[in-house]
Amino acid sequence: MLFQLLRLAFKNAFRHKLRTGLTVLGLTVAILSFGLLRTVVDAWHAGVDAASDSRLITRNSVSLVFFLPLHYADKVRQVPGVHEVGYATWFGGIYIEEKNFFPNFAIDGEHFLNLYPEFVIAEEERKAFLRDKQGAVVGRKLAKRFGWKVGDVVPLRGTIFPGTWSFVVRAIYDGAKPNTDTSQFMFHWSLLDDTVRKSMPRRGGYVGWLMVGIDNPQDSAQVARNIDRVFKNSLAETLTETEKAFQQGFVAMTGAIVMAIEVVSFVVIAIIMAVMANTMIMAARERSGEYATLKALGFGPGFLAALIFAESLAICALGGAFGVALTFPVARAFAKEMEAFLPVFLVSDTTIAMQWLAALAIACAAAAIPAWRAARVKIVDGLRSVG
Repeated sequence: MLFQLLRLAFKNAFRHKLRTGLTVLGLTVAILSFGLLRTVVDAWHAGVDAASDSRLITRNSVSLVFFLPLHYADKVRQVPGVHEVGYATWFGGIYIEEKNFFPNFAIDGEHFLNLYPEFVIAEEERKAFLRDKQGAVVGRKLAKRFGWKVGDVVPLRGTIFPGTWSFVVRAIYDGAKPNTDTSQFMFHWSLLDDTVRKSMPRRGGYVGWLMVGIDNPQDSAQVARNIDRVFKNSLAETLTETEKAFQQGFVAMTGAIVMAIEVVSFVVIAIIMAVMANTMIMAARERSGEYATLKALGFGPGFLAALIFAESLAICALGGAFGVALTFPVARAFAKEMEAFLPVFLVSDTTIAMQWLAALAIACAAAAIPAWRAARVKIVDGLRSVG
C-alpha cells in the first residue's frame, strides 16, 4: 500500500510538468536563499562562537579607542586565578589600497600565541617569528589571498600610526577548527612601541587591550571583578569581560542589520510557502472527481489526505534537495567575494538542518488545506465537479 501511495503521489506531482517545474524552481531558489542568509548570520557571529571561555579581555572602561598603560599587564598577572597575560594593539594598516582590508595588529608574541592555541603554527616558524623583531604571523587564508610565502616582505601603510611599515612573513598559521579566523596579520608590539617612542614619545608604553588567561572558566566573573577593582579610581579604569562578551559587543553594533537578515530569511520561506500552497490547492481542485471516485471504490479520507501530503512532500523534497546542493558552491563563491568582511563563511550542519526543516514545513503547510478539503468531499459532489 505504501509503495502504491508513493507511486501515485509521484505521478500526480508531475502530471503538470510546467507548473511543477516552476514550483520546484521557486522552492530551490527559496531554500538556497534561506541557507545563504542563515550562513551570513552565522558568519557575523563567527567571532562569538569561536571565543574561548578561558580568556578574558581587559580594555579601557571608557572605550576601546583609549589605550592602557603597559604596566597594567604585570598587575593583572598578580590577580588570583590568572595564569597568563598578553596584550595587543590595533594597527589599522593598509596593504597597497583600501580595498585590501584585513585585521592587523601588534601583539605580545609569546604570550599571545600561548593564549591562542587554536592558531596552529609549525614550531620552526614559531621560533623564527619570535626571533625576528620585524617578523609577522599571517593566517593561511590571508596568505592565499595575496600569494604570500614565508620570507616575503609585506609593506603596510599606517593610518593610526603614520608611515610605511615593512614586515617579514615568518610564520603562517592554520586553524585548529573550521571556524578559526585565518585571515589575520600579527606582528611584534615591541617594534611598534620602539618606533612610536621615537616619533611620539607620549604614546609609547601603551597597549590597546589585554588578553587574560584564567585557570577556571567558572570563575570568570569573579576574576573580572578583581581585575577591575585593582584599577578602580585610576587614570585609566578598566572593563574586563569574557572574550565572548567582548566579541558580542562588536556584533551588537550591527544588530539591526543582523536582525533584518534573519527576518528576510524567514520572509522568503513564507512567500514560497504561499506559492506552494496555491499549487497544491489548484491540483486538489482539478482532481475533485478523482478523489470522489477513490472514495466510491472504498478508499477512506485518510488515504486521500496522505496522497496529497505525499505529493506535496515529493515536490518540496526535490526543491529542497536542489537548494541544499547548490548552497555549497554558491557559498564558496560568495565567500571569495566577501572574505575581507566575513573571513569565516561556512555552511554549518545547523543551517542544512534548518533548510530541510523549512522544506518540510512548506510541504506540510501547503498540503493542509487541500488535504482537509479532499477528505471531506462528498462522492456525489465530487463526481459532479468538472475540471
